[in-house]
Amino acid sequence: MENSATPRPERLPGYDGGPLTHRPELLDQPLFWWEHLYSSVREEEAEDLLFGADPDAVDDFRQQMGEEGAWPVFTVPLAAGRLHVVHRIDEDPGIDFLVHRPEWAQAELVARLDGHFMGPGLSWSELVAAADSALAGGSTDDPDCRLLLLLPALGDSAVPDGAVERLAAALRPRTGVEDPDGFAVALLEQQEPWGPVRWTTGGDGSRINDGGWSPRNPGNRALSPARLARVSAALAPDPGSVSPRG
Repeated sequence: MENSATPRPERLPGYDGGPLTHRPELLDQPLFWWEHLYSSVREEEAEDLLFGADPDAVDDFRQQMGEEGAWPVFTVPLAAGRLHVVHRIDEDPGIDFLVHRPEWAQAELVARLDGHFMGPGLSWSELVAAADSALAGGSTDDPDCRLLLLLPALGDSAVPDGAVERLAAALRPRTGVEDPDGFAVALLEQQEPWGPVRWTTGGDGSRINDGGWSPRNPGNRALSPARLARVSAALAPDPGSVSPRG
């Protein structure tokens, strides 16, 4: 599953965390996906669908992830940059989603999942474009694994028909969830912790949303207009890099 060209960052510019360690082998473990998707479920129904009869397993696995003393990081290549997914293993555990290009002085945080969450950071179209890209160099070349890696950053009130089927197909072989279709419905309806948001295109071409906690909402002033524009440009799909399924 690992690509030999994958970068293994020990630090990300401007990101106060780490050190980081590349852990692509975790993507083969169902318990990783339980831990990764846990922050996306708040309703009891969704928790039951995810954890089944073993709700404590994810806590034990999280502790095992932190035994090396570094934070696991996973990378998804973009047409213009990279998306880094960082699992923070410390006194305030969570997941950070950062966009970066080599020429930038700092990585841009677009979503954070913890007790002080920020997001969403991705629309459905951006998520699918990154997942289905045929670009090499990430932690995995598998479009469904990439989809699940980026899913917790999603917030979109205009998820299209077919999204549940696509998500369930990714969940089924990787999570061991007994009802992947029901779990996919719950994830896409709830979009925890921030809920669905409306995406529009600003006057400068930037993709922005109206989420009350999103860095990509200009009204929240988390990112300047120039930084919003460069994040949008990095996430824009490249028609020449889409895999056949996209």
